[in-house]
Amino acid sequence: MHRETIFNIRADLLICLFLVITTLGAYWQVRDHEFVAFDDDQYVTKNPHVRAGLTLKGVAWAFTTAHADNWHPLTWLSHMLDVELYGMNPGQHHMTNLLFHIANTLLLFFVLKRMAEGGERREARSEREKTLHPSSFAPHPSPLTCGIAAALFALHPLHVESVAWVSERKDLLSAFFWMLTLWAYVRYVEHPKWHTYLTVILCFALGLMAKPMLVTLPFVLILLDYWPLDRNLKSEIRNPKQIRNPKSEIRNKFKIQNPKLVPDICCRESESFKFQVSIIEKLPFFILAALSSVTTFLVQQQGGAVKPLEWFPLDVRIANALVSTIRYLHKMLWPVDLAYLYPHPGMPQWWEIAGSAALLLIISLLAVRTRRTRPYFIVGWLWYLGTLVPVIGLVQVGLQSMADRYTYIPLIGIFVMIAWAVPEFPRIRDRRHEKVFVAIIAAAILLILIRTTYIQAGYWANSVTLFEHALEVTTGNYTTHLDLGVVLQNQGKINQAITHYKEALRIKPKFVEAHNNLGTALEEQGKIEAAIRQYAEALRISPGLAKTHNNMGIALEKMGRTDEASRHYAQALEIDPDNVHVRFNLGTALFVIGKINEATVHFREVLRRSPNHIAALNNLGAALFQKGKADEAIACFQKALRIKPDYVDVRKNLERVLSGSTKEKD
Repeated sequence: MHRETIFNIRADLLICLFLVITTLGAYWQVRDHEFVAFDDDQYVTKNPHVRAGLTLKGVAWAFTTAHADNWHPLTWLSHMLDVELYGMNPGQHHMTNLLFHIANTLLLFFVLKRMAEGGERREARSEREKTLHPSSFAPHPSPLTCGIAAALFALHPLHVESVAWVSERKDLLSAFFWMLTLWAYVRYVEHPKWHTYLTVILCFALGLMAKPMLVTLPFVLILLDYWPLDRNLKSEIRNPKQIRNPKSEIRNKFKIQNPKLVPDICCRESESFKFQVSIIEKLPFFILAALSSVTTFLVQQQGGAVKPLEWFPLDVRIANALVSTIRYLHKMLWPVDLAYLYPHPGMPQWWEIAGSAALLLIISLLAVRTRRTRPYFIVGWLWYLGTLVPVIGLVQVGLQSMADRYTYIPLIGIFVMIAWAVPEFPRIRDRRHEKVFVAIIAAAILLILIRTTYIQAGYWANSVTLFEHALEVTTGNYTTHLDLGVVLQNQGKINQAITHYKEALRIKPKFVEAHNNLGTALEEQGKIEAAIRQYAEALRISPGLAKTHNNMGIALEKMGRTDEASRHYAQALEIDPDNVHVRFNLGTALFVIGKINEATVHFREVLRRSPNHIAALNNLGAALFQKGKADEAIACFQKALRIKPDYVDVRKNLERVLSGSTKEKD
């Protein structure tokens, strides 16, 4: 026994060492990756609360904000802590993601192993105590089987998006608390005390504050009660005398001649009672999940992330959900052509819908038929289907039909199915040969996954490589053409940016953001009239675009049409009253056309919202001087120079005012 324990410990250590080394090897390149122009600006690079590091003000903001259309305070705190530790070094932010992924992998391995060992101990105890319901479960796995499931989780290319994308920290962080919740739950099953139960609830609540994806976890706990924790199938009646009277009553009532059938009936009554207890036990989890779901829906709806039925009708959503569920399985088995964005195709082809529905039905029926001999099949399958529900598109968030990041938790169910099924394929009775066979097959698959994951992670090196790869492996991806155009325009590659904006408009002619951005690119080339035509088309399609009204105003000012420009600025400000930049532009236009009093009001409002706005201080000083308030004008110029002493225009204006004041006194 002592030697066996030592061997098991060594096996565990070797498996953990293998998981850590291979995961580091597959992802080590992320230490040199940049932030990408895909939500990283919202989460880190242009988020002043995150860039300030971990502060009391930032903590308060994290728990009260709905920024980025989500309420996930722990995710914000995680990004703030990264900035506090590493500043704005993108490589270190990526390494934090990688460390979380490794931690999730190790936790998954130990959770699976502990659940399996617990089931084995309970089965052995049942045999000793001669419980009435014989075990119908498959043999319990070795640490190698648990290691295979964990390795698939660690190294599968579908998980690259969650690891190599800084903004998807929420996925990793929530999965970390998912694993901790499972670990705490296994402890609670082994030692059902109040403090262990509260620990499970606490871990679950923390996970919901990282990402609401955990709303399905209570259902997963019920599945685990079935297998491998085996809490609902085995009768807890250990003394045969306890069922002597029920057995007699049942046999007499139903006139059962075969007494062997009676224990099954008794056990079913016990099973029903235990299932009810299991559901009641999960009520606090369901309440937390419901609160999180409602909060998330309201926040995303308010932010415009939830798309209306006019965009994606219900039949389209159901059809896409069926097809995407199978497409995820296809990409799991054949992980090629992975992209950060898969454009929503609308209604899939009828044969895709029918084929997907038929395949889902066949697999589900097979899982039900094998539920007693291979319970891991139905548990893994329901894990996969159930955890996909929040992100399968029935409530459409965003423009994608599916996303690799959505598989981070769901595929665990499939990986468990694969890992537990592998030893059964060869039908080898010799355990030594079985382990060799499993090891060879697993090694070959994992080597392929490591290589594929390494290549896929390389596409996340920067925004250009990410977007260009997406365009290579998808079709009709107008959003990615727009995103790549923005990156190229910011790099000064205007001609290339224009090419991508025009391609986006070829795919989707009424794409207002592409019209707007094409206008800004043409404006940078000095083609002001062409830019105005693009802005006008964007406003014809969608009149309520504040940024396009603002851009139109800037272009009209360059053409000398300041009066028209002021009207567009006013419309933009009406749509977005808190936009300081638009208000400043309106004030400047009003100043130019001689409406000094109105301009002064806007400049003062800009300074109220942004006290150190140097250009507003300069323009307000000029407006006050025009109104004959030289002293106030001088105060504005002097404050601007204290903020930026080398501001030439402000210094010239100050000298002009001082010179005029001196002459007036003389």
